[in-house]
Amino acid sequence: MSDTPELAPPPATPPTTPTASKVLYVISDATAETAERVLRAALIQFREARPQVRIFSLLRKDEQIEEALRQAAVDGALVVYTIVNPEQRSMLEAKARLYHLQTVDLIGHLMGRLSTFLEVEPTGRPGLGQLNQAYFDRIEAVEFAVKHDDGQAAQGLHQAEVVLVGLSRTSKTPLSTYLAQRGLKVANVPVVLGLPLPREIEQIEQAKIFGLTINAGALIRIRRARLRALNMPDDTDYARRDHIVRELQYARDLFAAHPLWPVIDVSERAIEETAAILLRIREQRLRGIRDPIAREDLVIPGSDA
Repeated sequence: MSDTPELAPPPATPPTTPTASKVLYVISDATAETAERVLRAALIQFREARPQVRIFSLLRKDEQIEEALRQAAVDGALVVYTIVNPEQRSMLEAKARLYHLQTVDLIGHLMGRLSTFLEVEPTGRPGLGQLNQAYFDRIEAVEFAVKHDDGQAAQGLHQAEVVLVGLSRTSKTPLSTYLAQRGLKVANVPVVLGLPLPREIEQIEQAKIFGLTINAGALIRIRRARLRALNMPDDTDYARRDHIVRELQYARDLFAAHPLWPVIDVSERAIEETAAILLRIREQRLRGIRDPIAREDLVIPGSDA
């Protein structure tokens, strides 16, 4: 006996208008994080579109899945889903046809190919392994990033797997957090005009240090927005062009003095893209590949870029 209230089946063709807001449903038997990330990555290619995205996570009963599909039918939604149980995937597809819904299975085809290639049947159980060692490593990495944010606990820099160096508002903290969620221990150190970097920087492995820079216009916009959010005047040195230009030059001089540090330009880049560049360089260096730097992604230390 289901505890989900019964709803009348929706019309065969849900009424829509050319100007109606499009709706996307994300349905998952786990956290829905994978499906949502893939969907939002795809949506970047449709900059003019502003669809509503509704998330339905931890749906592990047939009646829960069907109720979400009923709501999707009312909204005329496209359904994107990650369901690992093959019987529930079949049920979802059958109900979707009944409700005249379009669906995208993000994981079923992949698991089928993997099963054939690996010659092993999938378990079909959602959320396996979430409390494994990798999970606890991520928790430890996040705690490390918090403890070593903005130059704190510099004596622990040798324990970091990645060290970020850059001016204020060059995405050091959000990038540290993002990488920590990938399981990396990350510390970040601020560049402050006229002040030397902590001496510990010179005592650690230089290949794990990455510089972050940004163009002057972008940094001015970001800092002025920050000051306004704090109800502070935006004509202070922190956001003045002449001061920022001097800061950027000072940072470039520091980076030029450390040629082993790749310097990533974060101007107009999402955190995910900056992280991808950093991780690619780090992986190539760990594999011993010479000159892993992609020049279009980096600033050559000492240049005006």
